[in-house]
Amino acid sequence: MPHLTIDHSSHLTGVFDLSVLVKELHRLVLDESGSAGVCKTLVRPVETYVGAMSSGQAGFVHLEVGLMPGRSEEQKARLSESVLALLDRHLRAAGERGSTVSVEVRELAGSYRLSSPGR
Repeated sequence: MPHLTIDHSSHLTGVFDLSVLVKELHRLVLDESGSAGVCKTLVRPVETYVGAMSSGQAGFVHLEVGLMPGRSEEQKARLSESVLALLDRHLRAAGERGSTVSVEVRELAGSYRLSSPGR
């Protein structure tokens, strides 16, 4: 049931195989968080990114994982580190070395509700 949101600079679109990355992310997040169900992932390319820019076009990837409450800060930090390592591996394999990568694992708000088809 985790929710993943991947924001990335638009020039990274097509740099790595998104279907492979998402499949690995889902398995990793479910395994390390102890969540049940299916991950839902939203990918958003971003045209404009303002940050610490070097010469050329700076890139970024930010991934947010939303989980139901109940994980310790240590568990969320371990998950963040694992997701960060996975993103780094995919970017390096694609030859992308200049992008800033960040991860945040957060709890979904108490108001979170899910409606399934046929409900």
